[in-house]
Amino acid sequence: MLLTITNHQPPATDLGFLVHKHPERVQSLEVSFGKAHVFYPEVSHERCTVALLLDVDPVGLVRNRRGPAGEGQALAQYVNDRPYASSSFLSVAMTRTFREAMAGKSKERPELAEAKLPLTARLSALPCKGDPDFLQRLFEPLGYQVRATGYELDPKFPDWGSSYYFTVELRAETRLQDLLTHIYVLAPVLDAEKHYWVGNDELEKLLRHGEGWLARHPEKEIIVNRYLRHKKDLTRAALERLVEEESPDPDTAEADHAREELEIEEPLKLWQRRMASVMAVLKEREAVKILDLGCGEGRLMRELLEEKSFRQITGMDVSSRSLEIAVRRLRLEDMAPAKKERVHLMHGSLMYKDARLAGFDAACVVEVIEHLDPPRLAAFERVLFEFARPGTVIITTPNADYNQKFPTLPAGKFRHKDHRFEWSRQEFQTWADSVAGRFGYAVKFLPVGDEDEHLGAATQMGVFTR
Repeated sequence: MLLTITNHQPPATDLGFLVHKHPERVQSLEVSFGKAHVFYPEVSHERCTVALLLDVDPVGLVRNRRGPAGEGQALAQYVNDRPYASSSFLSVAMTRTFREAMAGKSKERPELAEAKLPLTARLSALPCKGDPDFLQRLFEPLGYQVRATGYELDPKFPDWGSSYYFTVELRAETRLQDLLTHIYVLAPVLDAEKHYWVGNDELEKLLRHGEGWLARHPEKEIIVNRYLRHKKDLTRAALERLVEEESPDPDTAEADHAREELEIEEPLKLWQRRMASVMAVLKEREAVKILDLGCGEGRLMRELLEEKSFRQITGMDVSSRSLEIAVRRLRLEDMAPAKKERVHLMHGSLMYKDARLAGFDAACVVEVIEHLDPPRLAAFERVLFEFARPGTVIITTPNADYNQKFPTLPAGKFRHKDHRFEWSRQEFQTWADSVAGRFGYAVKFLPVGDEDEHLGAATQMGVFTR
């Protein structure tokens, strides 16, 4: 029973930091059904392969009463595929040998654990009875290129037909943690002889390892049913919980993603610097009536309220939950009447013309546009610049050039999971110049935060005036 995983991205030997196994040493450990060996058959700058080889003890399986269905038959105890078929034995060995990698941890190179690498996994003797296309249906929705090589039972006797064992190769640019997790769950799904008792612990294990992908998998019912060995009560309970995961509260998810972004940017105090920069522009423009579009939980509005020259402050957001939180955080119910008269919150979308948005001196759009896909961004441009037409528009957005300086942000990743894009300085300026030209505004660009000589500042700001 053999699993190999190859990293094709130089320096390919980084794979050793992920699996916590040194390329120059063979490591072996005892498991209940034999021995597991981890070694590197291929090590170079361009390609590095780690292998997990299971040496299953068939006599030990019989002695410990671990065998396939029908093990009461004397012959079946000794003539079976347990020593070589990729099965639940492989999954158990993976948790022993690749524990840190499956948990997404790399002590010496933590950034590697989140990096997507060009990986190839190869499993020998993966069983797939009945429908060979089922292999593709299991792995392709997860983003893998699948190549399955089948075999004749015996070339000398073609009438015997084909074996239902396949050598399967999976290719994808993915995190090692995700690759291992998918194999861990799906190898037992393809094998009908799970060797240990299936109960509530297995249900919890399935949901834990299936978090983030199983609920959306088109074959989730089959996966759950086979993994739990067709136990109807467990299967029903698992599917019910997956339905709940498939339809999460979008407001809760957005709040979680926002917190992640704040954690990335916190060392630079970026939120405070954005607020200070926005306040400075508003004062310079002598704005009195201010609109905060995409106001969220009211953080900017709380700062604006401290400046008495801002006489009317209106926040609008599409999330009802965020507006409820804003009411609490601004303490509107306990606010002095004179101060409360300056504040107004309203529920609405940035995608539709809204008469309530007209008549403002300035509009603030702080870290909002990167959440809009192209069609919604085009609609937003017209709503704000053509119909609302405030005298000043302040837009801030992440500077993608600067992202490489965040130590906890993997290469190619956005700061926020809901971002549809993060623009370089040139991309933002090209977009802003186009918008200003089409709608009769002038625009200037200001950095927010300390500037790097080559990368600029972490946040970029465009100030539109007419």
